[in-house]
Formats: sequence, structure tokens, C-alpha cells
Amino acid sequence: MKKVFKGRPVVKGNVTALALVSHGGFNTLASYQHSLMFGDKTGKCSDQNNSDLYEKPMAGTALCMPQTIGSTTGGLVLYCAASMNRQPKCLLFSKEIDSLAAAGAILSDVWTENSMPTVDNLGDEFLSFVQTGDKITVKEDGTVEVER
Repeated sequence: MKKVFKGRPVVKGNVTALALVSHGGFNTLASYQHSLMFGDKTGKCSDQNNSDLYEKPMAGTALCMPQTIGSTTGGLVLYCAASMNRQPKCLLFSKEIDSLAAAGAILSDVWTENSMPTVDNLGDEFLSFVQTGDKITVKEDGTVEVER
């Protein structure tokens, strides 16, 4: 089964990855804290309050979420994850991206070799449909294909 969604490209790019889905807000600092401090190269989620992601590797995934939450360091944390090659392959938001997450995605694209194509405004139906492990294909124009 394949379903196509259209969102707004924040950082353009073409990528394919397996979905990792959070139905609650994504706390960037809490999720990446252990990986960035203690050298876990898989980017294993350390946010105990996110049962969808806790202890699951985030590096190389299509990270799907409604929005980010948490501290003002969120953009810097995303940039640091990308500079250490521990970032998701792409960031997919059902809602509008916040300015901090957008800054982290854009800085990663400009200042590192590890771009994270980022698409927002994919809609509630996107987050209801996509499941962890689905194959995700992102296109430069903000088209996101979900295949299971």
C-alpha cells in the first residue's frame, strides 16, 4: 500500500529512509542528550517521556512527528547531531515547523555535509497513516510517499 502526501519543503532534498514515528512532540535535547554526550553513533533516543521513540536509533531514519517541543537549544542540538553524523535522514512534520527546528535543519544543510531534507505541514492524516518501519521517499518539492 502506498500513499502520497504533500507538504512544504523547508530544506529541499531527495531521500529514502525507513520511518520512525513519534505521535507526541519531539523533545530534541532530551532525545539526543545521551548520544551527543556519550558517543552513541546510532543516535538512540534518550527521552524517557517519549514511549514511541525511547531507546530506538534515530540516525538514518525518516523522523516523523507533529512538532518539536522543549528547550531553545533544539536547533543547535539538530546541528550538532548532523555535524557528528547522527542525524535522521529527514525530518517530517505533520504540523508547521517551529523556528528552532527549522534553524537546526537549515544550519545542518549549510554548515555540514549531512543535509536533512525537511518537510512540514504534511497534515494530521500523514501522522495517522505512517507507521514505524514504513518506507518513506521525500522529493524536493515536498512530496512524501509512504509505502508499507
